[in-house]
Amino acid sequence: MKKMLCALITLFGIFAITPVLAVDDSPVFELRVYTTHPGKMPDLLARFKNHTTKLFERHGMENIGYWLPVEQKNGDKLHYILKYKNRAAADAAWKAFAADPEWIKVRAESEANGPIVAGVESTFLTATDFSAIK
Repeated sequence: MKKMLCALITLFGIFAITPVLAVDDSPVFELRVYTTHPGKMPDLLARFKNHTTKLFERHGMENIGYWLPVEQKNGDKLHYILKYKNRAAADAAWKAFAADPEWIKVRAESEANGPIVAGVESTFLTATDFSAIK
């Protein structure tokens, strides 16, 4: 009996301190880091400024912010954050964005002199209860 009680107390303690994971309807943020091919950062920034951010909004992606690292060796990284209604909405938004005829045209035109993006890193995040942004 004593062992069972200790096990229950331990189990309860684990659940009590485990962070609550986002439910399906919780907003999610996506941190994306793009690495460009050498010399292509101006092309990427122009594409985002003139086209991509507007297309993101059209597909339900909220532009939170865009950043360049202060100390970049190669000047080849763009960091940005998007916000979505939930994780399923993020997946649907990216699917619709990828199929958007305007995006397909803009991408082809902007890459007329070769590919711009060499790599993409993506991390989905949920805000903590003490975060200034929710």
